[in-house]
Amino acid sequence: MDAKASTVGPSQTATAQSEPKGKDFLNHLEVYLAKRDGVDKLLKISRYATKIILASSVLPETVPLTRQLKSFESSVGLSRKAFRLGKFVQDVNALRNSHLDSKEEILLSVIAYGGEGLYYFVEQFIWLAKSGLIDAKHSRNLQKISAWAELIGYIGSISLKLRDLKKIKEDEACLNSSIEIAISRGVGRTEEEERRKKLREKKLMKQLSVVQDIADGLMALADIRDGKGRFTDPLLLSCAGLLSALISTHKNWVSC
Repeated sequence: MDAKASTVGPSQTATAQSEPKGKDFLNHLEVYLAKRDGVDKLLKISRYATKIILASSVLPETVPLTRQLKSFESSVGLSRKAFRLGKFVQDVNALRNSHLDSKEEILLSVIAYGGEGLYYFVEQFIWLAKSGLIDAKHSRNLQKISAWAELIGYIGSISLKLRDLKKIKEDEACLNSSIEIAISRGVGRTEEEERRKKLREKKLMKQLSVVQDIADGLMALADIRDGKGRFTDPLLLSCAGLLSALISTHKNWVSC
């Protein structure tokens, strides 16, 4: 063997090992940022982090930074609406491609995908109104329709996900029983252990999705009630928005 090739120092080895990992992360990040939802959720994080700062009254109203943050929050909110152009099509396709086994599933799917689809469809016109292309006098009515559609969609979505969670837990219970029987007989069950791990990961993601829908549903309810009544505190809603954004970012990152 060539003496020069065999003399590799520890620092060189560390660099060689760290480079692929760095490239993998950057490739993953590139794929994530290429997705519409990926950029949208990063904007959502920045918007609700800003809203938390404003709602917590950390900065006095007279400070110039407060006005800058309000302007930033408003512009990011408008930018996010632009990312929803044509997004209602994914709900149409999701409903069309759903494999539904019962009348209850059909009803819940229509509520979930129909509500969300209508929400994204109306959001396009709200963006046009806020951008000045449509008369702003229609904006309030459009926002009401959008908020109601969003809330109805979340009710259907949560119901579907709770049904899915019930099925996952039943499958997990059956798998646990099978593994316990195998262990008592001294038989290895590597495949079942792997299946159980995947089921638990799936269950966690589904639970996070339910939490996200509840957080978003809370904000939709506040929009319907014009910020009046219980659970409409600006700081609470801002925290709910940030929680939803973080969960969605995590789901999008894992799915890349």
